[in-house]
Amino acid sequence: MDDQRPPAGPIVNAMTIDVEDYFHVSVFDGIVPRAQWATLESRVCRNTDRLLQIFDEHAIKATFFVLGLVAERFPSLVARIARAGHEVASHGYGHRLIYDQTTSAFREDVRQAKAILEEAAGVPVRGYRAPSYSVTPRTLWALDILIEEGYSYDSSIFPIRHDRYGIPLSPRRPYVLERTRGVLVEAPASTTRIGLVNLPIAGGGYFRILPYGWTRWGIARVNRVERLPVGDRSRSAAAQHKRARSIPPLSQPSPDRGSSPSPAR
Repeated sequence: MDDQRPPAGPIVNAMTIDVEDYFHVSVFDGIVPRAQWATLESRVCRNTDRLLQIFDEHAIKATFFVLGLVAERFPSLVARIARAGHEVASHGYGHRLIYDQTTSAFREDVRQAKAILEEAAGVPVRGYRAPSYSVTPRTLWALDILIEEGYSYDSSIFPIRHDRYGIPLSPRRPYVLERTRGVLVEAPASTTRIGLVNLPIAGGGYFRILPYGWTRWGIARVNRVERLPVGDRSRSAAAQHKRARSIPPLSQPSPDRGSSPSPAR
């Protein structure tokens, strides 16, 4: 949360990756029909394996939010992620925006994805990130469904202004959501604050479009000026609520390394 005390020790940023193919992105809706997905060249295994190699070389542990469709088609990829010591989390099954789904369709989507991922990884799946960060003021009901379906944390609320997503007044730091169905830890996408405006320093879309210097500067600013981690679902946030004590860290990369923005879809 914005008023939390800066950590006394080394700052540890979190690395998260959204595992999906290039044709799954929301901006291709209406351009690349879903019926054609199975016929298109897949690049997800090659690119993810490259990341796994880089992470291994630099002793980085990350959270991989894997799309259910990818896990269903390439279960061995999910197994490799888990064997390498990374956390496997859910990106939903079909990469559909939450506000384009009914409550029952969303429930089936996150339930199906969780089951497929757990079978492939052989470990419990606790985390969820919505396609295009589509937990917005009109889809907060999705948080209750996540709790009911066994998820412990969410990373879908982006505290910025955007035409497709974002809750700009939400906290920039990890916090505990107390919902009618229970408790969920929220790990918001990373931002830096300039004046009264939150600016994104996470998300693959921004990472590709904006100069790399922006991402590097933004992460360094949060670390050095605010003395806070980037993208980290801190243990302190979970410890503030007795029912959230058992939730493990989002990821455990090496201290003082910048977090690589995850794909914004």
